[in-house]
Amino acid sequence: MGKAIAIFNQKGGVGKTTTNINLAACLAIKGKKILIIDIDPQGNTTSGVGISKRDLDVTTHEILVEDNQHPEEAVVATGIKNLDIMPASVQLAGAEVELIQLKGRDKRLKWAIDQLKPKYDYIFVDCPPSLGLLTINSLTAVDSVLIPIQCEFYALEGVSQLMSTIDIVKKNTNPDLEIQGVILSMFDGRTNLSVQVVEEVKKYFREKVYTTVIPRNVRLAEAPSHGMPVIQYDPKSAGAIAYMEFADEFLANEEEL
Repeated sequence: MGKAIAIFNQKGGVGKTTTNINLAACLAIKGKKILIIDIDPQGNTTSGVGISKRDLDVTTHEILVEDNQHPEEAVVATGIKNLDIMPASVQLAGAEVELIQLKGRDKRLKWAIDQLKPKYDYIFVDCPPSLGLLTINSLTAVDSVLIPIQCEFYALEGVSQLMSTIDIVKKNTNPDLEIQGVILSMFDGRTNLSVQVVEEVKKYFREKVYTTVIPRNVRLAEAPSHGMPVIQYDPKSAGAIAYMEFADEFLANEEEL
């Protein structure tokens, strides 16, 4: 039975999608069977693994709002062995309104993930940078939350809101929800600011912060426009090496549990 993990931070531009694509790809290369679920209406994870949003019949949207779709119908293979995706579509932008009228509206994704868990080692959910019904569905459906934080001045802004959202979900719909860990990205060792942010985040989250830090890297930024994870686009780049190290640390932590 696989483990489902939401990659979540309601603050936009923190490396959520970058982490989802690249951690998933590195774990797949290491032989783990991985599914990404893109529940962000922007669909950047979908295009980031080379899937065209125009050519899709069944997506996360249909799985959430239609009762007659089996989740496997929405799963698409990527160009990387062991890595599948349930892609997003622009229709997801209207799903918040559609879900309001549906029975069990906050557990629609949980039903889908429970059907798919036996096929995968890990399922990663790319949440939208907001606190609406799509995010509540995601946090209700998963076992744990992976929090990406950028090494920037406002890094910890919104963290208390993020934690209170997790607490609300734990109290109401998913009492077993845990924090998987915190991954720091856009690190620049030449600046005092990056070093200070790492220290502040470690003070707040303590042992939940991964030792691996993802550096600021041009190749990492370029890879999504080519529809590839960085490990495929430029395996020797600093970004690719960092994500492979992160995948190793992620798996080592999992073995300890």
